Amino acid sequence: MTDKSHSSSLNHSKAATHGEPSYLWREGQERRLSMIRSAAGEALHGWVLENGCGVGEYLQRLEEYTDHSIGLEVDFERALAARSKASRVICASGEQLPFVQDAFDLVLSHEVLEHVRDDHLALKEIFRVLKGRGRLVLFVPNRGYPFETHGIYWNGKYHFGNKLFVNYLPRAWRDKLAPHVRAYSQRDLEKLFSGFKVRVLQRTIIFGAYDNIIARAPWLGKIMRAFLHFLEHTPLKVLGLSHFWVVEKRLTLREYLQDED
Repeated sequence: MTDKSHSSSLNHSKAATHGEPSYLWREGQERRLSMIRSAAGEALHGWVLENGCGVGEYLQRLEEYTDHSIGLEVDFERALAARSKASRVICASGEQLPFVQDAFDLVLSHEVLEHVRDDHLALKEIFRVLKGRGRLVLFVPNRGYPFETHGIYWNGKYHFGNKLFVNYLPRAWRDKLAPHVRAYSQRDLEKLFSGFKVRVLQRTIIFGAYDNIIARAPWLGKIMRAFLHFLEHTPLKVLGLSHFWVVEKRLTLREYLQDED
């Protein structure tokens, strides 16, 4: 195997296990940042954790709006890259957050939960470190999207890229092809959140921005993006790329009484 092919194999392996972070800042990322800022409300002015910050693109921009932001990334090389863009980055696992209870006003989990080994434990850790009335802003893949965007395993080999209709297969078949990543239905998310004392403030499904298509065919890509974003306001949003949820941690009785005082 040549150095180039070996490097490509390693990159694809990391993409399979950890996903691909945002390397470029384009309209799609700007749109999601606007959604995050709107969903965060006053929590953005407190302590903010980006749980799974990748190479730091979102974290770098969040620092413009808050003085207290921290990024957490499980992959050491990506954590180093993020550290060159943001002031506070920690390399650690989402299932064992190295923070005290009730530390953060806002946690951002952007296309990360699908990659962790135990999504229930990772979510439990998020709510442990969130303050009462703190908010989780969550993006995760929608199983209703026609493409599995994280590639598949076939005959023991990983095949990178978008794979059509994989997520529409029965769960057991789908998970054999894509054991490295989850895709969530709304029912999956409702079940996942059901054991936590939280309140869902907002939930919807969004399509992507398709910046790569626009770069190759600007007019066609922009028409496609406008049409798909229009579908977000119709029942056909169930075919969208990602779930977008904003969830608030409920106050404990003690916190509630203190808040009333």
